[in-house]
Amino acid sequence: MLNFIREFLLAVQFFTRIPVTGALAEWVGFSPAMLRASAAHFPAVGMLVGAVAAAVYAVLLALLPDTGFAPLVAAVLSTVATVLMTGGFHEDGLADVADGLGGSYDRHRALEIMKDSRVGAFGAMALVLALLAKVAMLALLGSVDGAVYDTVNGAPVGFDEAPFKGWYVCSALFAGHVVSRTLPLLLIAWLAHVGDVAGSKSKPLADQISSGSLLLAFAWCFIALALVLLMQDATDLIVACSFSLITLLWMHRLFKRRLQGFTGDCLGATQQVCEIAFYLGLAIAL
Repeated sequence: MLNFIREFLLAVQFFTRIPVTGALAEWVGFSPAMLRASAAHFPAVGMLVGAVAAAVYAVLLALLPDTGFAPLVAAVLSTVATVLMTGGFHEDGLADVADGLGGSYDRHRALEIMKDSRVGAFGAMALVLALLAKVAMLALLGSVDGAVYDTVNGAPVGFDEAPFKGWYVCSALFAGHVVSRTLPLLLIAWLAHVGDVAGSKSKPLADQISSGSLLLAFAWCFIALALVLLMQDATDLIVACSFSLITLLWMHRLFKRRLQGFTGDCLGATQQVCEIAFYLGLAIAL
């Protein structure tokens, strides 16, 4: 149990800006083996990030004027909250991957570009479009009234009759952050890690993942989805998860063809596009 807690806290320390410092950091410790094991807790990190995003969205929706623009404002600021909480870690990966794959068709040159900390034209476009897509779909989900269905008897439920204002988007945020941090772990199992081994901070994490870690990660994910099922229809979740899975398979094919493997940036990019795909699936399901 103590190792379980240490590995969870290491995942929180590695993938968020939540302070795990001082005596707590010393107690947690660090080793390449621990970092590999902490991969099993990435969905749990998604639960934390998703819970913060949902809380910010719900509070803002309760405080803002009840107009058509309220869901848009809440969607923007909840996204800002997640970026602040994670330090833009995954967004940075998306930009690097877009610059690398967009900047050169040569594998080695693409990997060199991805290591460059500067953001190029392709990375900037990817970031802008990804954030716009995410905010737009969250705002769309928040604007839907009367098209959400009760999970018990299938009767239409408007937001005024829901457990709390914005409940559908809050549950979507929670599930989206968890699912999008679970599926990229499959890339570690399916592909080889490529790039600068000595200089990559993700190498100890990304070079391998055990079947036990994968099982634990999916257990975290199923727990989160079970909680979301209390507020969402199962069909909606199945469609949303299917969109994320299809996106994962597309990213796997892209990395295998262009890079013959993946880097830590590829994991971050996959998280971003799988999250967007999840929201798109929910919107289409509605």
